Amino acid sequence: MKATALAHPNIALIKYWGNRDHDLRIPVNGSFSMNLEGLSAKTKVLFSETLSEDSLILNEEEISGAGLVRVSQILDEVRKSAGILLYAEVVSENNFPTGAGIASSAAAFSALALAASKAAGLELEEPSLSILARHGSGSACRSIPSGFVEWTNGKTDQDSYAFSIAPPEHWDLADCVAVTSSGHKHIGSTQGHRLAETSPLQKARVEDAPRRIDICRKAILDRDFETFAFIVEKDSDLMHAVMMTSNPALFYWNPATLHVMQSVRDWRAEGLPVFYTIDAGPNVHVITLKEKMDEGQAKLAALKGVQKVLTATVGGAARLLEG
Repeated sequence: MKATALAHPNIALIKYWGNRDHDLRIPVNGSFSMNLEGLSAKTKVLFSETLSEDSLILNEEEISGAGLVRVSQILDEVRKSAGILLYAEVVSENNFPTGAGIASSAAAFSALALAASKAAGLELEEPSLSILARHGSGSACRSIPSGFVEWTNGKTDQDSYAFSIAPPEHWDLADCVAVTSSGHKHIGSTQGHRLAETSPLQKARVEDAPRRIDICRKAILDRDFETFAFIVEKDSDLMHAVMMTSNPALFYWNPATLHVMQSVRDWRAEGLPVFYTIDAGPNVHVITLKEKMDEGQAKLAALKGVQKVLTATVGGAARLLEG
């Protein structure tokens, strides 16, 4: 009983930050994202009678503690649904930095949800897979569908899931990820979501989210880059304002992060179609048209403090490789 699946990380366009239910990861507001082709997590799951406990190997390193607990919780859901009592060996690897604000957990848990369910003999529909992935990592639910994705906050566990609003070929965009730090962030997103409600700005951010979501959805469907750039950049700034005013404050940026942000604004003023968005970390996602990807990558690579630049185009859905 084994299967291997691949999933892409996603970059949040309208951000998810804060939960109504932390255990089930039901968000306080809906969100939008774009899957990132070229960046991926590949996860293999093997259920076997010879195993005496669950195990997790991530990027050739054995993981225990909280990371293994989160994986076992997903495996428990799968075991319950499939009516099996077997332990599992999970081997996962990704081709981009882990725990640095590039949605490594989103890619990993969406690949885990698909691989584990298939290995156990389940045939889950996309909404059910999205919900299962969400239980491991909120943003993982958005890496299950293809292309440009909307996640509704819903009212219950069963109606909070993600779905595609447009396929990858709808709009030829690219993401140039300026890596200013590849180390693990000091406070993970799971803890950060719990701190969101301590910020005096969170209430206003959440109340205005439906308006920003509507603007973002229309901009994507209309391929309106100017409006898209304005609302996504504004939403990113809002989320980080909440982080910086939480108690304790979360400040993920470093000097190079700020340098990239200002440079992107300068390039846009000069006519280059670019904008930035930053998830929970110091690395900057610079979105541009696919035809401008090489130019954007070169400009970012020349900036002081940028360690490397990863590039991605709009990616597809999580998919089965074996099993």
